[in-house]
Order: sequence, then structure tokens, then C-alpha cells
Amino acid sequence: MKSLASELSAVAEHLAGQPRVYADANIPAGLVAFMRLRLRWDVLFVTEHDDLRRQPDTEHFRLAAQLRRTLLTLDRDYLDDRRFPPVATAGVLVVSAPDENGLARLLSRLDRGMFRPRPRRGKGRARPPAPPLPLEGRKLHAHPDWRPGPPAR
Repeated sequence: MKSLASELSAVAEHLAGQPRVYADANIPAGLVAFMRLRLRWDVLFVTEHDDLRRQPDTEHFRLAAQLRRTLLTLDRDYLDDRRFPPVATAGVLVVSAPDENGLARLLSRLDRGMFRPRPRRGKGRARPPAPPLPLEGRKLHAHPDWRPGPPAR
């Protein structure tokens, strides 16, 4: 039997029309504001919830998957496939950049390249819409040199 949260999350991801992200406690608050206001992402920020802010990484990983949100973090521990198996995730996005402005530029590229790719011009047909969870079952470590490419499975 599924929980109410898992049932509603599946519906919400189709209605929202925007990336749904679970930002863990090490994401700067300014970056969360950037994602919400500039990128128009639906961001659940754990530090805004007393019951979530001090949870262990394993609980954030489990809850992000249950809520069908891409887990966004600066914590490279999530790249450990034994502790955090890709098959059990709605997607893990580990980002790194020298400063908050670099992180914002990186997230903008991710928005255009993965979460909401734009249709190609001059080809006569539009790209299919990005899946609601473009990293489902996968992890991505994105850094300033990262460029979007074809999805790997």
C-alpha cells in the first residue's frame, strides 16, 4: 500500500510543470531563493522544516525518493552507490562550484539542458519534453565544466 505522500507526489509532478527538487541542508539559502524566483523550481528546502533539518543523509535520500523529487546537494557522499543505490532514487544531483554565483550559473545550465530543454530551431520538430524526473534512477555530479549531453543510463 502506498502512502498519501507518494500518491500525491506522482500527481503533483505532472501538474506542476516545473522541476521538483529536494534541497538538503548544505544548499545555501540564497541559492534556494534563486531556484524558486529565477528558475521557478518547486524546491523543498529541508532547513525550513524543523522535523527535517537534522535528519541523516539516508533519511533525506529516502524521503526525496518517496516525494518524487530530485535530491540536490553539495555532499559528495551521495555518490556512494553502496549507501545510496541509484535504483532507489528519484535522482541525485551533486553540484560543486567555487561560490554561490558559480552554483547559480551551473543550475541555470542544468535547467536549460536537463530539466527544461528548449526546442531546437531549424529542425522542423521540437524536442520531446523533459521527463518530470530527468535523473530518476541516476546520479549526476555537475561542476562548472559540466555540459549537457545525451542522457546516460
